[in-house]
Amino acid sequence: MSPWEIFVAILGLALITAFTRAFFLYPDQDLPLPGWLRRGLRYAPLAALAAVIVPEVVMTDGHLIATLQDARLPASLAASVYYFSRRDILGTIVTGMAVFLPLRIGLGW
Repeated sequence: MSPWEIFVAILGLALITAFTRAFFLYPDQDLPLPGWLRRGLRYAPLAALAAVIVPEVVMTDGHLIATLQDARLPASLAASVYYFSRRDILGTIVTGMAVFLPLRIGLGW
């Protein structure tokens, strides 16, 4: 590709990205959404987070983990217990990492 074609491609991609990312800013008033869609959208962040986190915890190189001696499992369990007992995100992250790092670095799991 010539430099001009690359420039046009990058500019086009930037415009498309800006338009789609800022789409919710264009209307002057809120878009009417049906009740079922509003209820469903409440679960979208949780579903997206689960779709990213769960495979990272239970898989390695595209395969399910073969051993329970993996630092991610006890760290996930400790972080989950902390979250459900305290409902504190920062503490959940700190607890998970406090379990994960010694197991990974210290024991080599």
